[in-house]
Amino acid sequence: MGAVPPEIAELVRVQDRISFLYLERSVIHRDANAITATDERGTVHIPAAALGALMLGPGTTISHHAMMLLAESGSTVVWVGERGVRYYAHGRGLTLGSRLLDAQAALVSNRRSRLEVARRMYSYRFPDEDVSGLSMQQLRGREGARVRKLYRYHSERTGVRWSRRDYDVEDFLGGDAVNQALSGANISLYGVVHSVIVALGCSPGLGFVHAGHARSFVYDIADLYKAEYTIPLAFDLALDPPIDIAGEARRRLRDEMVDGAFLKRCVNDIYELLLGEKNASDVVAPESDDVWVWDGSADGSGSPVLEHGTGEGAAWS
Repeated sequence: MGAVPPEIAELVRVQDRISFLYLERSVIHRDANAITATDERGTVHIPAAALGALMLGPGTTISHHAMMLLAESGSTVVWVGERGVRYYAHGRGLTLGSRLLDAQAALVSNRRSRLEVARRMYSYRFPDEDVSGLSMQQLRGREGARVRKLYRYHSERTGVRWSRRDYDVEDFLGGDAVNQALSGANISLYGVVHSVIVALGCSPGLGFVHAGHARSFVYDIADLYKAEYTIPLAFDLALDPPIDIAGEARRRLRDEMVDGAFLKRCVNDIYELLLGEKNASDVVAPESDDVWVWDGSADGSGSPVLEHGTGEGAAWS
């Protein structure tokens, strides 16, 4: 039978979890309410309910029971390539309601509200500029100028030469030290942001600035933090490059996020962007899993049609 699945009230809130864990060349299994990772050095136990995202690199094998536990615990599983720089797929997080998803879909489907959310995103990144009246093209122009200025600043600060952002997924080692470190740090940042988005029930693909990709919203949210986290980290590492610069970038980023402040900030930013709510208390799952039928109202509300949305044998009311 295995261990009893944890109740929603027992789960660790998203912002209080370990941000991410990267594993490669190991076997992942389940032991009660923990997952185990085994390699030639031995076995470690990781509490599943405290894990935000599990990133599985090359040479990993994960059991059915381990995946069941991670799903029950609301932890996202992301399959990535060597050095964690290629994204393949992800597993679902634990969410039953659609409040944030409904708001996201409504905002992105209207040109005016989509632009307003994009403006708010840029205002987070450039708080000293008034972007309230800018078009999307003007916002992108401002962003390009600010990012180039940021790269020049860190190049001068560290003395590391910088030419341009150059990332070839087919030739990772062909990039210079800064580009390798940026790629390693950014893919880890994407994994953490992806886990928060999925855990909150949002769509990774419904972006406001980015579009046309299954992770557009992931890139939108991750861009809010690159100037603070991954860009300075990449230049610092490139000053004296380690042998595995992408791996070291991933570990350094993890260390910066270990106190949970980043996850709380990410949750609150998403709530504020989509719902206008600040300092969100956060939910791993909604208050109930009832299913409703839209009654034609403007707010998208409706009437319940199932006694219990996910219960076996749920009947029409």
